[in-house]
Amino acid sequence: MAETDKNRRPLTTRSAGWAKCLASGLVKTDISPNQISVFSIVPAIAGAWLLMCPNALSDSSWLLVLVVVCIQLRLLCNMLDGMVAIEGGKQSKVGVLYNEIPDRIADSLFIVALGYAIAMPWLGWLGALLAAKTAYIRVLGGANGLTQDFRGPMAKQHRMAAMSLGCLLGAAELHFHGTQYALVVTAYVIAAGAALTCITRTVAIAQKLKQQ
Repeated sequence: MAETDKNRRPLTTRSAGWAKCLASGLVKTDISPNQISVFSIVPAIAGAWLLMCPNALSDSSWLLVLVVVCIQLRLLCNMLDGMVAIEGGKQSKVGVLYNEIPDRIADSLFIVALGYAIAMPWLGWLGALLAAKTAYIRVLGGANGLTQDFRGPMAKQHRMAAMSLGCLLGAAELHFHGTQYALVVTAYVIAAGAALTCITRTVAIAQKLKQQ
């Protein structure tokens, strides 16, 4: 994991005491930021499996709560790798690869699995494609000498927040009504929001390039 401050996703949780304490503890170990980045795929695999589990949308609403736990573990890894790398002085020359590639894999696992969970695989694949496109456009701006643009309305943290909320509402809905409308709405929101994010980032990059 290797980031410069100007190309670092803004996160308020980095300033939290528990986050600093956890990152400080990891810095003292032999665990590298790149290993943390790769490990973020593990909870994504677990979350995707839970979403696609045959019982997840029939009589096991608690599995959706576990999906939320997996999402938060993935985000925790995404935060800690940067903190260990920069604040801990463990930056790597190949860190930019570890920063981006596991993120794209984890995003796709969650979003594609959501599509299959609601029996609308095309929507999951569309959401995953558009989510990857938002990152591509952000990095494209950086490749043209601009500060990477992390704006939304459906950046990574927004996608995962929407999915977390959708799974929690979906768990309650499944338990009390046996339906899954919340998850369907969540999948549409993620896809539409990612598409809008592609537009907002592209427009912002174009404006900055014209100003140069």
